[in-house]
Amino acid sequence: MSEFSEAAERVYLGADPREEATRLVALMTQEEKLGCLDGDLPFWPGLIEMMGGGYNTRAWPAAHVERLGIPGLDFIDGPRGCVVGPATTFPVSMARGAAFNPDLEERIGQAIGAELRATGATFTGAVCMNLLRHPAWGRAQETYGEDPHHVGEMAAALMRGLQKNVMACMKHFAMNSMENARFSVDVVADERALHEVYLPHFRRVAEEGVASVMSAYNSVNGEWCGQNRELLTSILREEWGWDGFVITDFINGLRDPVLSVQAGCNIEMPFAQQRAQALEPALDDGSLAIEDVDARVTETLSTFLRFANVYEEGPSTAVIGCPEHRALAREAAAESAVLLHNKGILPLDASRVSQIAVLGELADTVNLGDEGSSNIRFTPDPVTPLEGLKERFPDASIAYSPDNASLAQGADLAIVVVGFTRHDEGEYIGAGMNEALQNLMPPAHHPVLGFTDPGMGERFGELFKTSAGIGGGGGESGGDRKGLRLPAHHEKLIEAARQHNEHVVVIVICGSAVVCPWLESTAATLTLFYAGSEGGRALGDLLCGEAEPGGRLPFAIPVDEASLVPFEREATSAEYELLHGQWKLDHENIRALRAFGYGLGYTSFAMGPVKAEGDTVQAELTNTGSRPGSTVVQVYGSVPGSEYRRPPKRLVGFKKIRLDAGETRTLSIPVDVRMLDLRISGDWQTEKRPVLLSVGFDAGSATPI
Repeated sequence: MSEFSEAAERVYLGADPREEATRLVALMTQEEKLGCLDGDLPFWPGLIEMMGGGYNTRAWPAAHVERLGIPGLDFIDGPRGCVVGPATTFPVSMARGAAFNPDLEERIGQAIGAELRATGATFTGAVCMNLLRHPAWGRAQETYGEDPHHVGEMAAALMRGLQKNVMACMKHFAMNSMENARFSVDVVADERALHEVYLPHFRRVAEEGVASVMSAYNSVNGEWCGQNRELLTSILREEWGWDGFVITDFINGLRDPVLSVQAGCNIEMPFAQQRAQALEPALDDGSLAIEDVDARVTETLSTFLRFANVYEEGPSTAVIGCPEHRALAREAAAESAVLLHNKGILPLDASRVSQIAVLGELADTVNLGDEGSSNIRFTPDPVTPLEGLKERFPDASIAYSPDNASLAQGADLAIVVVGFTRHDEGEYIGAGMNEALQNLMPPAHHPVLGFTDPGMGERFGELFKTSAGIGGGGGESGGDRKGLRLPAHHEKLIEAARQHNEHVVVIVICGSAVVCPWLESTAATLTLFYAGSEGGRALGDLLCGEAEPGGRLPFAIPVDEASLVPFEREATSAEYELLHGQWKLDHENIRALRAFGYGLGYTSFAMGPVKAEGDTVQAELTNTGSRPGSTVVQVYGSVPGSEYRRPPKRLVGFKKIRLDAGETRTLSIPVDVRMLDLRISGDWQTEKRPVLLSVGFDAGSATPI
């Protein structure tokens, strides 16, 4: 057995992992220790491989020490599935946030984790969970919503599922919710905004036992996140008591290698890059203490020892894209879909539908979302909306056109598929990253990190000034949205379809909120999000009533986006305050077009007696409709007469319930009133005033107990 295996066996039998890690570190040479502080691949060969084959083609290794049997980590991303495909593509995280179902999310996490491990990963950055401060954020689709409690519960569930097979990493720590400016923006937040709004969901997942944290590209209160001691040590380790390891975001994740080690960042990913050049000289001149190096390596190895089970033989490759996982993706797509409007046309009676007009280029397009780091490049057999409709309505005549609305004339209904693609929103790798990277690149002739042919490095350096290079091919596309309205030609298509047919059903494909002034004029509108490889089939299930739209909005949709917080795509500084989204609308008494938590189903529910008991709320629910269905009961907390500026009410609990027609059941909803605590002068305070709990089916309808 190797030294690591023996230490892991002792930990399994009850030894302290930190003590065992300390013993391992004492056996290591200085070179081996420094090798655990960054990726295993040298920068230039690694970058060329990444640029040539794309991000999503292999696992990225770090902290392997062969002599001692230290297995290190092998990183593969996975917010919507194992990105080194072919793998099951699940709906994006925002869609799954709309499901409001942590049990389902844990099952998805377990499926993704199994496929990751079968592909060769031991570590994943799949838990993407920055708060949706504004829906224009380009990577909104990778998180769960705008509310800290909701995001924390959903992310914790994904993490639990993943960590049955791999170590999980929550990201991006912290306040990373702008895409175009992510390499240059300084996010400024006072103590209350930082701790009460933008960190509670990270604290929740840290307390649940996540193995790792990925720092963000942006700076917070004047310091880059990858070297921000306040975030990485004072809050994460000392205050929260978390005991894992921190990695940087890829390539540009830190700017001062020595400071990053001292601040609490364990591994620079994914290559040997800045630290490989700077740390040994810093040890020699005394600007870096070996004790800081030992501390970082000990934290990493202690985590490896606690998660030693992930290095055991994983699931068979037969789980990758298996029928059971595709069925789960189909289930998730239906449970995530949010029915925003329905004049009674849905669900359709398939026996009465003989002619369907399908309109919009997105109906016949494989559109799974962003094609950056979350992209599953080789998704097998993705089903488009048009294919799903043809499969579900085999006896109907289905006519399709990307833009000819007259096709709707005389049809039983017109289905108009509108929304966005990777060209409109998603990960952005453009000039900001390239300019930053130019300053951080090791010289092409570096004896370890460079090329034997320096001219090759120089040529690739020039290429990087003008080419996105990294990622799945997003290039200069994606980034933050320019606005929250649909593309103009999509809105015109909806209006044109209405001129030819009163039975217009609009399907919206998106990553977050869409302002839709046309909503009430449709017969029905369904937000499908980026629904994964089985999204087309799920759409057919939803329209015919085989499945019910189980989603509820994980954000508020405003009537006018001017009602939301300011959002500047190219900002160099941004102030994040206490109020955003539904909270800001409530504070200013502005009605949302559709409130946080809103969503229709195919049945109706009545709420009976409701009472608070300790840290739960008990609510009696009855399905008053004629068919089975689900709803989400939401609990909001407030402090009437508070001396402090607060959200008028904020989510403190939620639970999904499914009932048969006529069934009545009492639902017990856990409540976390910590969400109402105040962060003042470095301490948490509970205001000495009564807490008012409200219960309802969305933020707009919740009424006091």
